[in-house]
Amino acid sequence: MLDNLKKILNEDQDPKAIEKITSKLENLMMSNEEVGYIAVQKKPAVTILPDSVVVTNKRIIICKPKNLGLSMEFIDYDWDDIAGTFVKEGLLGSDFTFNTKSDLTINIDYLPKNQARKLYTYAKEQLDVLKHGATISSNTETVVQDQEEIIEEVATEEVTHFAEIVPVSQEMPTYETYEEPKENATSNEKKLNELSQDELFEKLQNYKRLLDNGLIMQGEYDTLKKEILSYM
Repeated sequence: MLDNLKKILNEDQDPKAIEKITSKLENLMMSNEEVGYIAVQKKPAVTILPDSVVVTNKRIIICKPKNLGLSMEFIDYDWDDIAGTFVKEGLLGSDFTFNTKSDLTINIDYLPKNQARKLYTYAKEQLDVLKHGATISSNTETVVQDQEEIIEEVATEEVTHFAEIVPVSQEMPTYETYEEPKENATSNEKKLNELSQDELFEKLQNYKRLLDNGLIMQGEYDTLKKEILSYM
């Protein structure tokens, strides 16, 4: 934590404000939780009791001084519950805003621009780790390998049974049916290539409606969206 605080203090931070916040956070930190960055309000007038935003590897914590600075209110939001983060820069500072999956919008204004940028960058990194974590991908590969082994075992048993009953000549149509989707995929690509920008946009909206109505899965929608955007 000391190394992180040294980096924070290099961003024109008030050492006394950072020391006060970190002393209050010591009893709130969970196991394996580390502070990534702290941003402190700096209003145009003298800011006696500034609000602060603390981002850790587990959550975002809003710190609000109470009772003339004698106590402090902490409101935290886990990264799992955060849908997105935003930064809006103005003449007198920046606003840091984040939305939760329960449609809450939290905004902290009058943050120094450099601090708001650092805050936003760290938040984006944490959300990216949450969505594309290495541990998740490794677990997925293990499950896929297990499924492939099971499928191979079942397939060999079925082939031995069919070899005794079905003539060899009747196996040929099964190979032709597996080749048809490739031809269809080629024709679909040509159709998308021929559509106008308005038609492509309308097609994307139709897929979004199917997703909202639960008729297609999120993964299917992402694939279709990526394919359409490649032609826009």
